[in-house]
Amino acid sequence: MADKCSPFFLGLYGKDYLSNFISSVEFERIHIKNEEVGVSISRMESSYEERKGIPGHPHRHNFYTVLLVDKATGTHAIDFNEYILDQHQVFFVAPDQVHHVVEDQEPKGFVILFTDDFLMRNNIPVNFIDQLKLFHDFGQAPPLQLSEEEHRQLALYCEEMLGLFEGDLSLKAEAIGALLKLFLIRCNNVCSLSENIRPENDHSQAILLEFKQLINQKHKEWHATSHYARALNISSDYLNRIVKAKTDKTAKEHIQSRIIVAAKRLLHFTDFSSKEIGYELGFSEAANFSAFFKKCVGLSPDFRQNH
Repeated sequence: MADKCSPFFLGLYGKDYLSNFISSVEFERIHIKNEEVGVSISRMESSYEERKGIPGHPHRHNFYTVLLVDKATGTHAIDFNEYILDQHQVFFVAPDQVHHVVEDQEPKGFVILFTDDFLMRNNIPVNFIDQLKLFHDFGQAPPLQLSEEEHRQLALYCEEMLGLFEGDLSLKAEAIGALLKLFLIRCNNVCSLSENIRPENDHSQAILLEFKQLINQKHKEWHATSHYARALNISSDYLNRIVKAKTDKTAKEHIQSRIIVAAKRLLHFTDFSSKEIGYELGFSEAANFSAFFKKCVGLSPDFRQNH
């Protein structure tokens, strides 16, 4: 497996397509084709054929993406973490995560795309997604490995959703929504990361979700656990105990992980200097950002200048 910051990734994520940037700090974002419907189901084979086997560019979506892999060879990089494509896998990609699929040959499987609006219109609360712990806004996002029987059942759901999506049945969106919820619940039931899910009214779960939302909003400004604890009206110690108990990572590790993901995105997809990236991410001194990045990643943020 290639290192996340190796020359392989620098070559794979070249900067030739940066003319597609939406702004100086954003790169290609793919939107769902029919936003009014808010859901799409297709076969992985179809996407491969449309691209004539040529890998697309790294990109991010404004919707959730689920890949149910029957069999495939190649790699799937999500936020600069590379995973091997194999058989009987499920990948979950959250909105705004950068991902890139590179297949060695035609894959078999399904692609499910859906928006927050689709969930709400079908009486699936967005916090249902958060509680399942299948989608990760940042950090590691490894595939869920399935048994043959688990994969068979999920593939049946996908076949039925695809038939509904391509058909003209009345209330098909509602039917797809029901099947999607069953699909995600079944994934959750085999996901070792979610064995200890608590009820919706669990106070500590609510704190964790709000903490993660704050990290996404404030990671450029707030680098200390105390900032988030103050916003949540709790002590830093209490916040850390909740986060550690539910994720096996400290609050500080979550904050640092989000900053590193943002830094990697800017390093790979912009021409910003490490000093500019540090300033963008709230570091007043370039040396402080460089030391932080090297401590977390093991490389200086200036590594790309050597390749």
